[in-house]
Formats: sequence, structure tokens, C-alpha cells
Amino acid sequence: MATGSGGSSVVVGGLASNHDGQEAASNPVQSGAAAVLSNVPASGPARSASPPVLGLHREPMYNWQATKSSLKERFAFLFNNELLSDVRFVVGKGRQAQRIPAHKFVLAAGSAVFDAMFNGGMATTSTEIELPDVEPAAFLALLSLFALSNNDNNNEKTSEALRLFFDSELSFDAQAKKYAVPALECHCVEFLTKHLRADNAFMLLTQARLFDEPQLASLCLDTIDKSTADAINAEGFTDIDLDTLCAVLQRDTLSIRENRLFGAVVRWAEAECYRQQLPPTSENKQKVLGKALPLIRFPLMTVEEFAAVNPKPRVDYIDRPRCCLRGEECSINRFQQVESRWGYSGTSDRIRFNVNRRISIVGFGLYGSIHGPTDYQVNIQILESDKRITLGQNDTGFSCDGTANTFRVMFKEPVEILPSVSYTACATLKGPDSHYGTKGLKKVTQESATGTKTTFFFFSSPGNNNGTSVEDGQIPEIIYYT
Repeated sequence: MATGSGGSSVVVGGLASNHDGQEAASNPVQSGAAAVLSNVPASGPARSASPPVLGLHREPMYNWQATKSSLKERFAFLFNNELLSDVRFVVGKGRQAQRIPAHKFVLAAGSAVFDAMFNGGMATTSTEIELPDVEPAAFLALLSLFALSNNDNNNEKTSEALRLFFDSELSFDAQAKKYAVPALECHCVEFLTKHLRADNAFMLLTQARLFDEPQLASLCLDTIDKSTADAINAEGFTDIDLDTLCAVLQRDTLSIRENRLFGAVVRWAEAECYRQQLPPTSENKQKVLGKALPLIRFPLMTVEEFAAVNPKPRVDYIDRPRCCLRGEECSINRFQQVESRWGYSGTSDRIRFNVNRRISIVGFGLYGSIHGPTDYQVNIQILESDKRITLGQNDTGFSCDGTANTFRVMFKEPVEILPSVSYTACATLKGPDSHYGTKGLKKVTQESATGTKTTFFFFSSPGNNNGTSVEDGQIPEIIYYT
């Protein structure tokens, strides 16, 4: 209890008041929550035999009602306040346990579980109830929202109370479910949805599945689909459970190459080995992956990518492509004019490029024959120039009609292109002489229907490129998704 001249002041739920009704602070709910979070001990003698009561006044206050203009404010004032309290909760375990005062009427009005606890056929007669499996901060927030939930002017305070416990992995939502408070449960899910990002999507997905929140789980999966690379690189990915990992690997809509997804799964397996206190050997990684391992689509990897997988797992694999195309299909053409007679002798036409934003390339537009309708055999590739790694390829063919138009040749799956990384587009054609492009552009910008601008920068590739350069040659068109 704090004292001063002219009378005594008291601390009630984090609000300092004196006997003539003047207030020293105006936010009892946030102050009370802050007291729990900072673990500030109560004033007065220490009580070693029982958990502390934080920032509370034990003496009745005369005419405190006159300082509150509405019944709602009076109920809010009673939050975390021994004034008129008729029950206490000992929340948490051991030294972390805290004694929190409450009011049976308020709790029973807000929760069917509390109503049964105090007024049902087997109602408790105890004035002190132990809750060792509950976090004190989450329980205090639950009580604070009982006080705030009916006040239309307290949306900001409610959001702040929820934000305090956002990092506790939905412990507050767990209490809302445990004590049957559906309105608060919906408020929790709404708050978490607004703060959903790629770097916390896996953490929230695990908790949404645990607490049976299908709407939140669906939003988490959509976020993971759209930003798979960012999501799997977040710290929370290696902490998910096996069932959640399988649920993600079963999806056809992940926007990532299979070898990068497999690398993330290996990281998860290593973390799981440590959790199970197993050496992170290849055998133990396969053991902890269990039913998740067959969900890796190894046939979607290139030969080079699969060659790096050692040892080779002995299981059957899915070869269905993941449809990771999102946004709008676009294409750019780097030539301003078309000419005739470009020959082929088995050498690849190549052009280097980079882009200013992440995209997915799905194919090229190539020139066809100058001699009328013809079929071509073609191998197309995209390489990461500096590392000389093949990111995507396809051995296929196309038919042309003899015009100077371009003809679409597509990859088996989209190729993820990252900004400011140098790539090489390659096309090896077998067929008669074709048209070719001239007056090439070093920079081409394409704006999508949604206003998104994608800029390509082109450079001649060193070595024998069958004559293709920035100024002239093949591979006039790149087809991509934003």
C-alpha cells in the first residue's frame, strides 16, 4: 500500500486511487495485465507460504462507485481487484503461481463452465481454486476481456490485451475454448488472422489444428502456398508436428521447387532427431520422417538435383506436379523486328537475363520455320548462370504454321526466378531454318492488369550461342506468372 500526506491511497488492479475518489491512472485493465507480465510483487509484507497477489488492495473503499459514470466502468474497475471478490484462483505452478481475485457473478455470466463450477449440481464451495495447467498471463487476459467484452469503446484495449499474449502460441485461445467463451474465441482467431504472415504461418497452423480452428488453418495454408520459400525458412517450420508436416506436403499448390522443399524437410528431420534424442544420421532422419517421406515428389527434381539426394530412399513417390501458378500470366518480347533464315546445327541458342521481382517462368515463345508448316524438336532450359545449375528443362516439340509469330514451348513445372540473380535461357532446336528477331532490347518492362511492373534485363551469354545475342537471334519471348 502506498502512503502520502493528506490521506492514504490504494492500488486496485493497477489503478492508484484515494478515498475522495480521485484517480492517478485511467487504464486499470492494461495496468493490471502489465503488472502480471512484469511480475511486480504486491506492496506490503512478503508471504512465502502462498502465491503473491499482484498490485491489489485488501480494504473496502468508500463510495468508489461515484468515480465511475457507468455500470460498465464499475465492472472494469473490479477486474483483478479484491474489492467485492468472492473467489480466488491460484494460477500456474511452483514459484510462477499467482493468486488472482475474481467475482463469481461476472465469471458465471461470461462462461458456462464457470457457471457450472459455482452454481451447478456439484458446485465447489471453496473460495480458492487451483489452476496449475494455466498460464497466469493468459488467465488474467481472459478475466480482463470478461470486463471489456460488452464495452463498445474498448476495442483498442481488447486488441492490446490480445497482443500481449500473441507470442504465447495461442495459450489465450486455449483458455477461451477451455472455459467455453465462444465470443472471445472468435475474437482471438480474428486477431491472429490479422497478424498472419509467412514467417509465423507454420506456428499458427500447428496451433490452429491443435485447437480445431479450421478457418484459421485454411488461411495459414493459403499463406504457405503463396510464400512457401519464406514460410519454410522461418524458425517455426522445424517446430511443427509430423501430422502438420504431412498436411503441407500433400498439397499440390506449394510455390517452390521440390529440391528446396526437400531441403527444408531434411532440416525438420534433423530437429526432430534432436527432440527425440537421436543422432541425426540418415537412417534416423528417415525413421522420424516416417509417413512424410513418400510425400516428397522426387520425380519432379532434375537429374542433377536428385543426384544430390543420398542415400536414395526406397519408397514410392508421387509424380503429380504441384500447381503453384498464381497471379496473372504475362509475356515479354525482347525484339522489335522479325527477319528470315536462322539455322540450327545442334548448338543451343542462349541469352542471359535477370528480373527486378520474384516471378515463375512457365515457358518460352520461339520462332518457327520460314518454309511453311513444320514440326520442331526442342530442348528448353533455364540455368542459374553463376552456379551453372539447371533449374528447369523440358525435351518436347512444337508445330509452327510458317508465319513470323512465336510458338509456345512450356516447362513441365514453373521455374522460380528471384530478383537480382543472373539466369540463362537456353533452347536447342532440331528443324529447318526459322525466323529470328532483330533490334533487341536490353531492358523490357511489362505491367500486368493489376498494375504490377516486371522488368527484364538482357545480356549476351558468353561462349557459342548459335549466334543469339541481345541484338539478334532466338528465344524472343518469355512467358511467366507474377
